[in-house]
Amino acid sequence: MLTINYANCLRDRVGEHGLDPARLGPGSDAESAAKSITASLAKTRGSGWERWRELWNNPMRAEHLGAINTLVKEREGRFENLVVLGIGGSALGNIALQSALNAPTWNLMAQGKGGGKPGRSGGLEAPPSTRHGCPRLFVIDNVDPANFRAVMDVCPPKKTLYNIVSKSGETAETAAGFMIVRDMLAREVGKKASDHVVAITDPEQGTMRAICDEAGYATLPVPEGVGGRFSALSPVGLFSAAMCGIDIEGLLDGAGVMDQRCSDPDLSKNPAAMLATLLCELAARKGKPNHVMMPYANSLYLMADWFRQLWAESLGKKYSVDGEVVYAGFTPIKALGATDQHSQVQLYREGPNDKVFAFLEVEDFDADITIPAGLGVESLAYLEGASMTTLLNSEKRATEFALVESQRPNLTIRFPRIDAQHIGEFIALWQIATAYAGHMLGVDAYNQPAVETGKKATFGLMGKEGFEEWKGRVEEGLGGSGFVV
Repeated sequence: MLTINYANCLRDRVGEHGLDPARLGPGSDAESAAKSITASLAKTRGSGWERWRELWNNPMRAEHLGAINTLVKEREGRFENLVVLGIGGSALGNIALQSALNAPTWNLMAQGKGGGKPGRSGGLEAPPSTRHGCPRLFVIDNVDPANFRAVMDVCPPKKTLYNIVSKSGETAETAAGFMIVRDMLAREVGKKASDHVVAITDPEQGTMRAICDEAGYATLPVPEGVGGRFSALSPVGLFSAAMCGIDIEGLLDGAGVMDQRCSDPDLSKNPAAMLATLLCELAARKGKPNHVMMPYANSLYLMADWFRQLWAESLGKKYSVDGEVVYAGFTPIKALGATDQHSQVQLYREGPNDKVFAFLEVEDFDADITIPAGLGVESLAYLEGASMTTLLNSEKRATEFALVESQRPNLTIRFPRIDAQHIGEFIALWQIATAYAGHMLGVDAYNQPAVETGKKATFGLMGKEGFEEWKGRVEEGLGGSGFVV
C-alpha cells in the first residue's frame, strides 16, 4: 500500500513556510471542505466526465479486459514490434506504464518463447535476456520527422503491429502518422494490412471510426466520459501494456484499493484529499504554486511526465466554474533523484521558495546490487558492503533533510515495491487528487479550452477547409520580420 508522509509540509518542520497542523485537524475548515467534496464526488462519480472512476469496477472493467485479452491472444507472438501512435493522454500513460513495469532494456531483449510473462508486474519473472514472445514497444507521440523515420526504419511493416490511439481521428499529429502507416501497409502488406492495426477510438462516431469500419481494423473503445489524461487505465493504456506482458488486472486492482481509501470522508484517512489539500493550501497561503515530482527510481521518472499533463491541463484555467477570471493552476516540474541533486538542488534550496516537492521512494527494488568490499580504497570504505538501494534511499533522505533545513516544504510518497498493484494505486491517487483540487480551486478539471486555439491555428496553417481565417490571424499576430539577432 502506498503511503504519504507529509510532516515536512508542516510548520513544525519548515517554520513559516509550512502549514499549521491545526488547519488540517478535526474541526478545521480544510477538514470540512474535504468532507463536503468527498460527498460531492460520491454523487457525480461514474457520470459525465467522471466515468474514469469506474474503469476499475464492473461492468466497465470486465468489458474492457475481455476485449483487450481477446485481441492480445489473437496477436501474441505474431509481431516483433508494437508501434503506438498517439499524443498527450493518448501516449503518456502508455510510455509511463512500460517504463515503470518492464525493464529499461526491453527493446534490446530477444523475443524468446515461454509460458511466463515478463516484467515486474507479478507472476513468473522472465529471464533477463528474453521478452517471452512480447513485441518491442515504440511510442511515437510527436511529428518530429527524424524520430518518426528512425522508428519506421527499425520496424518493417510486415513485422509490426500499429496501435493508433485517437478518439476522433482528427488530431493532426496522430492523423499524419497514421496516414503514413496506412500507405506503407498498403504498399508492403497489401490485403492483410488490417491484421496490422488495432485502433483505440470512439466506439460509434468520428473520422477514425469511419476509417476503421471501412478498412476492417480491429478496435477498442475510448470510453465515453473518459478524457485523455484520465485514460491510462482504460484500453488507451492497457492494450499496449498487455501486449508487453504487464499485469493489467493488477493495475486495476491497485486502482480499486486506492479508490476505496480515497472515498473516506475523514481527511486524515483519505490520501487524495490530503494530497490536494496540502498542495492547494501551500499555494494559496504560502505562495508555492510550483510542484516538483522527484522519483528516486529511474523507472518512475516517466510517471512524472504523465503527472505533468494531468496536473497542468486539468487545473490551469483562466475561468472558474462560475465564469470569474481566476488564473488558477500550478506548474508541475519533474526531477530525478539522485541525478538532479547534482543539477537542480542548488536552485531548490537557495532559489525562490515557491515550490513543494513530492519525492517518490521505493522500499524494495526487485533487483539489488551490493557494493563490493576489499578494494583497498580507504576514502571509499564507507560504501563497501552497502546495497545500491540503501545508497539511493540515503541520498533521498539527505536531500529531504537539506530541503527541510532550507524551509522548503516536501512530502514523500512511498512505494513498498514497483509492481502493477502499486502503479495502479499511484495513478488512481493522482487522478482522484486532481478531482479534489479542481473543486478546491473552483475550476472545471475536465476541459482544456486553451488547447483549442493552437489546434485551430495549426489547421489554418495546414490549409484545412473551414479554418482559413486562422491562417490570416496567425500571420497578422506574428507578422513582420520581428527582432532577429
